[in-house]
Parts: sequence; structure tokens; C-alpha cells
Amino acid sequence: MTAMDHHMIERRPRPLGAALLRGWCKRCPNCGAGPMMSDYLSVREHCPVCREDLNHHQSDDGPAYLTVLIVGFVMSPLLLWVVLLFDPDPLVLTSFFSIGSVGLALYLLPRLKGVMVALQWARRMHGFGNDP
Repeated sequence: MTAMDHHMIERRPRPLGAALLRGWCKRCPNCGAGPMMSDYLSVREHCPVCREDLNHHQSDDGPAYLTVLIVGFVMSPLLLWVVLLFDPDPLVLTSFFSIGSVGLALYLLPRLKGVMVALQWARRMHGFGNDP
């Protein structure tokens, strides 16, 4: 196999939709079988099933920003609707919406981090496309 053939094989497009779905499920974007996370937000060095190197990711604050955006987008209209329809006691309202917001944020944060890592893998960003 020539160097040109090897380069063409390496530059095959990676499936973006499947990778994002696997990232949402916190699975390896390459095989979908191995777990991507070792802890709540810690990405493994490599997939234990297919040995895909996952340490190239640079998600930084992206998942946190997306989480805050989505939680605010979901909870704000819901809060307005509850206040206008039921007019609950402020302490009850604050309690329920605080718990709901924190719960939703804790649910979304690792999934959005998985999506960010999978997006970088699918688009060969930050070193994900350099290995032969």
C-alpha cells in the first residue's frame, strides 16, 4: 500500500450522527460499545473495547455553557407558566425549581461532554485524526 492509499483510507469521513448519539450515551464514538467516561466527567485515555485513543479531547467549558443554556431555556418558560397558572408560595416555587434545575444540569453535563468529545472525534479535531 502506498503512502497515498494510506492517506486516503485515513481521511474517510467518520459518521457524525452515530458518533454524536454514542457520545450522548457516554459510549466510545468509534465502536459504541466501550464506556467513554471513567468517572462523572473524566474521559478515559482510550476505549477498553476498541482501543481508540480518547485523550485528545479539549472540551474545556463547552459542555458547561451548553448545559446552562439548555437548563435556562427549559426552566424559564416553565417557571413563568407555573407562576401564572398556579401562583405558588415563593418558598415552594424556589425549592422545586432549584432542585429541578440542579437535577437537569447534573443529567445533561456528562452527556453534553460526551457529545463534545464525539464531535471532535468525528471531525478529526485536536489530534483525533493524526494516528495511522
